[in-house]
Amino acid sequence: MRSIVLLSAAFALAACVENTPSATTELSAQTSTANTTALMTESQATGLEAILAAQPEAVQARYAYRNPAQTLAFFGIEPGMTVVEALPGGGWYSKLLLPYLGEEGALIGANYGLDMQRLFSFRTEEQLKKLETWTTDWPEKASTWVENNDTPISGFFFGAQPESVAGRADAVLFIRAMHNLARYQNQGDFLSIAIDNAYTALKPGGVVGIVQHQMREEAPDVWADGSRGYLKQSFVVAQMEAAGFVFEGASEVNANPNDQPQEGDIVWRLPPTLMGSRDNPEAAAAMQAIGESNRMTLKFRKPAA
Repeated sequence: MRSIVLLSAAFALAACVENTPSATTELSAQTSTANTTALMTESQATGLEAILAAQPEAVQARYAYRNPAQTLAFFGIEPGMTVVEALPGGGWYSKLLLPYLGEEGALIGANYGLDMQRLFSFRTEEQLKKLETWTTDWPEKASTWVENNDTPISGFFFGAQPESVAGRADAVLFIRAMHNLARYQNQGDFLSIAIDNAYTALKPGGVVGIVQHQMREEAPDVWADGSRGYLKQSFVVAQMEAAGFVFEGASEVNANPNDQPQEGDIVWRLPPTLMGSRDNPEAAAAMQAIGESNRMTLKFRKPAA
């Protein structure tokens, strides 16, 4: 495996994420009793620090809100693991995972299925046609993101998971990828299928890590059906537990209490999208002051037996 430059060992402290109470009493009880503090070894932490430091400035500017080191530490992601990344897109997290997992690990992208892709109003026929070959196109493109990449890369569509993936993964990551699955659940069981695919992909004892725009529990459910980008923690936990996963705990590492969406608010009003205010400096400044969305960070485990 190619060597990774090691930097300050103090990064190990920053990579340690402590468990914090959740939004409701019931979930808080579950969270407070779970031992979910995730620690990286010194070499893992400093290796990841080097990878983070090598990213472009525009990527590093998002660290304050995306907290990739602390998030991956909380989920227990380690070099040599096989990780399924839901909706990898342009590779923001993939570009961190590939050099970190290394040649002994593997990265498997899992995209929304074509039936669900057709439900997006912005999808053109040309885009849909191109997506038909995504499972080969994306790995080929991703292999160019890291110089001299030696991490195996593959891809599949949710709902069409190949048998070769079953029982192979150490972890599945849903990073801001669940709201659309929930939004269209009633039109094709897309969320249920994705969660079932995650369960099938994992080895016994494997982990699911979820980062998702979070709606406060007391808000109307209609505000948190996924169409505005937000879900409730209680909803996510219920869906995962119904599929057989064990909820291990929550972290506040990606929380932003300044994000208090009201009726009609969508997550894309906030940076970096600034939908509805990009051409209005005063309104855009107000959204910038809030920052990126409030996000739940949840850890689940497939039972070992």
